[in-house]
Amino acid sequence: MIDEKPRESCGLFGIHNHPDAARLSYFGLYALQHRGQESAGIAVVREKTIASHKGMGLVSDVFKNTHFEELNGVTAVGHVRYSTTGSSILSNAQPFVVHHRNKSYAVAHNGNLVNAHSLKQELEESGSIFQTTMDSEAFLHFLVSNLKYGFEQALIYTVSRMKGAFSFIVMTSQGELVGIKDPNGFRPLCLGKLNGSYVLASESCALDLVQAEWIRELDPGEIVIIRENGIKSLRTPTPKTSHFCIFEFIYFARPDSNISGLNVYQVRKAHGRRLAREAPVDADLVMPFPDSGTYAALGYSEESGIPFEMGMIRNHYVGRTFIQPTQSMRDFGVRVKLNPVKDLLRGKDIIIIEDSIIRGTTVRTRVRALREIGVKRIHLRVSGPPHRFPCHYGIDFSTKGELIAASKSVQELSDFLGLDSLHYLSLRGLLDATGIENPESYFCKACFDGCYPVEFDENLSKSCLEIR
Repeated sequence: MIDEKPRESCGLFGIHNHPDAARLSYFGLYALQHRGQESAGIAVVREKTIASHKGMGLVSDVFKNTHFEELNGVTAVGHVRYSTTGSSILSNAQPFVVHHRNKSYAVAHNGNLVNAHSLKQELEESGSIFQTTMDSEAFLHFLVSNLKYGFEQALIYTVSRMKGAFSFIVMTSQGELVGIKDPNGFRPLCLGKLNGSYVLASESCALDLVQAEWIRELDPGEIVIIRENGIKSLRTPTPKTSHFCIFEFIYFARPDSNISGLNVYQVRKAHGRRLAREAPVDADLVMPFPDSGTYAALGYSEESGIPFEMGMIRNHYVGRTFIQPTQSMRDFGVRVKLNPVKDLLRGKDIIIIEDSIIRGTTVRTRVRALREIGVKRIHLRVSGPPHRFPCHYGIDFSTKGELIAASKSVQELSDFLGLDSLHYLSLRGLLDATGIENPESYFCKACFDGCYPVEFDENLSKSCLEIR
């Protein structure tokens, strides 16, 4: 693994009634590539059926010009994936398409169903045959089995059976496009408009790229159905409070996106400013480990008055895969991505800003490299609290053993990483700096405090739907 940053499940994009739907979906997925790099896919409605193309790798790897000749429909849904439930294999790439009673349905999913194991068991006992090991497939099985009650009621019932974090975009061979946000509102999904065509996307940055006008975010528990004659909104029962994933603001979302009425870039700078007030220290410069800590580092620098510098330079041409180093070159996989500016840093006291420490191995290697070039003192400041609890809602640290802060005190971790000091932003500081009203009841922060808003299946794991 090149780095140890947490990864989230997926990015979604859908567009209704546009003559260049597939190409626009391609560009939308490009803007959302940060949300998933394992696979990409686009499905379109064509002559009352659904055609699709998907493959393993980045958007640019999967799609060539010739593919858009086959994807010539006017309504499309696209998906980029990082697996949270189900292996990283082609059969699990999305959008997932099924055919039922002369109609077809495609679904793209962002999130994680915490009752996936029990749902699959129930469905298989009633005769369902699964084609993948994704939790997303259970959604379509429930949907088609309840279509006898009508499409809208089938959607409402299906959503009521799903537990966990999920945003879905569903497309039918009749040309309907549906956006769904789970009742707790864990994952982002927004609505936009491009001329007369409606667009759904995980983040507003995708709307910006295709020059769509942002309309609004979907509410928790909302189902939006887009048809030829306009939009219809359905509501499912929702909790009294939302549980939006706060890690979207810390790391996942692109900094140019707007979420919950806030710009992500500005929120990350605010985290850095609060961190400077909570954990001041004298130093010659403030620097990030690019790119994750950059925006909080800018805020820390502004608040503290300590100059901001790019003390490490990122190699932008390192792809997802490269020739793996041998055991004797075990640190090369980390060093190839970031290289310190020796003449800037040698003999200096520095403050490094990071947004998270998950497993600690990459940070330790980078700190060692800084010591080797003669950095005098190294102070690490983290723009979020310690990750001490696993996430079951779509982030890839699902066991406590993967989280180094769960087994070490802050001082023990500081010693392990080779630092002169270590300080995390307090949970109170993190929440206040977002600027959200009543943030305690707005965000899911279970990875920090262990308070899980939705109960989860005890059998839950990334491989819980695999054949055994």
